Amino acid sequence: MRSVNPALNRLLREYPDHSAEDVTAIIEKTWKAGLSWKETSFAFREGLFRNLAALLRADKDRLARLMTEEMGKIIRESLAEIEKCAMACDYYAENAESMLKDEMVSTDASRSFVAFQPLGVILAVMPWNFPFWQVFRFAAPSLMAGNVALLKHASNVPGCALAIEELFTKAGFPENVFSTLMIPSSMVEAVITNQRVQAVTLTGSGAAGGSVASAAAKHIKKAVLELGGSDAFIVLDDADLDNTVKAAVTGRMINQGQSCIAAKRFIVDETVVEEFTLRLLRAVSGLKTGDPMDPATDMGPMARPDLVEDVEKQVQKSLESGATLVYGGKRPQRPGCYYLPTILRNVRKGMAVYHEETFGPVFSIITVKSEEEAIAVANDSEFGLGGCVWTKDPERGEKIARKIETGAMFVNGITKSDPRLPFGGIKKSGYGRELATYGIREFVNIKTIWIG
Repeated sequence: MRSVNPALNRLLREYPDHSAEDVTAIIEKTWKAGLSWKETSFAFREGLFRNLAALLRADKDRLARLMTEEMGKIIRESLAEIEKCAMACDYYAENAESMLKDEMVSTDASRSFVAFQPLGVILAVMPWNFPFWQVFRFAAPSLMAGNVALLKHASNVPGCALAIEELFTKAGFPENVFSTLMIPSSMVEAVITNQRVQAVTLTGSGAAGGSVASAAAKHIKKAVLELGGSDAFIVLDDADLDNTVKAAVTGRMINQGQSCIAAKRFIVDETVVEEFTLRLLRAVSGLKTGDPMDPATDMGPMARPDLVEDVEKQVQKSLESGATLVYGGKRPQRPGCYYLPTILRNVRKGMAVYHEETFGPVFSIITVKSEEEAIAVANDSEFGLGGCVWTKDPERGEKIARKIETGAMFVNGITKSDPRLPFGGIKKSGYGRELATYGIREFVNIKTIWIG
């Protein structure tokens, strides 16, 4: 595997892949480690995750730099990501036992209850866009529940993958409880089919999700999928535009727009669309594009050259279909995988940016004439991950939020993941949930015990 700095298009390091024989041996060692790990107490696991959280915070500067070097995230976002991982470790260390305690049920038995027991070896196929957070939001609940983990990370962040494995070792976790597989995507199905592997979770593209789901279903194994999104950012006629525009920039530009839950379709009431667009233009044109290691940089590179090409094609196709370019729409004059923040107006049904997920810094503005039309446009998508609505009337916002077909809706706040709340989508955004009590129970045997 190769680690390439997207800001410079420069090779950082090459890592050897695991062979098929290596993979089989690692799976076997992980399974054996799980036999004793599942018998450990919650208190024991809690202590290790507290250690892990402390290590993340103590070494956050180095870990954040590694993340920025490998996939281009601006350094202040990388630092925040490490802090969020530490928070997730602490959250599940504190709450896992209560989330998984036996639930007593009154029946005709002398005692009957539901127990939550670990499944065993869980495979995680993780993406490059949040190379630490995506792993920890899987690993913290799964390991606290008594499972053991195999990580197949994205091929462009191998350094992050190995750094995470090293953190688990340094924190004192038993050997092979958390193991990294340095393999290409073509070897994932073979891992899923291994009899030691009990379930799989994937965050990634629809194509990757379909492949993993198919393999898991074929072998009757549990799968959780968190796939793409085309989140609606609904601006009603009574929205506070100062706060709304600030949130629009934050919600779209996080991670250079390379986020499943980034705001992508800006559905704006016709009475405020001119003012919203003008304010958005002022804000976006003031963003500083530059070195992602510079704390003053607002916009770093995208993660790979092909991702820039994909966004270019989507924007060009939409312009040819009648969209209006307000700002950007091209690469800046500098080396690396950069693409300027781009604002498109007059986006309509039938255009690429209306229907497809735009995984980059593109604001697609869709004008609507009413609240009802805003809801209809928001739901006119094959995706259903998240979204938000902006209004001075929270009750109005809540009513609209209930009508949007997504796994999450935020009123007067941008969509984000939080260990305390379940995370996941519907439609082609996937199925199953991560985080909160719902997430930790995805990879346990929900077991009925009846005593006469």
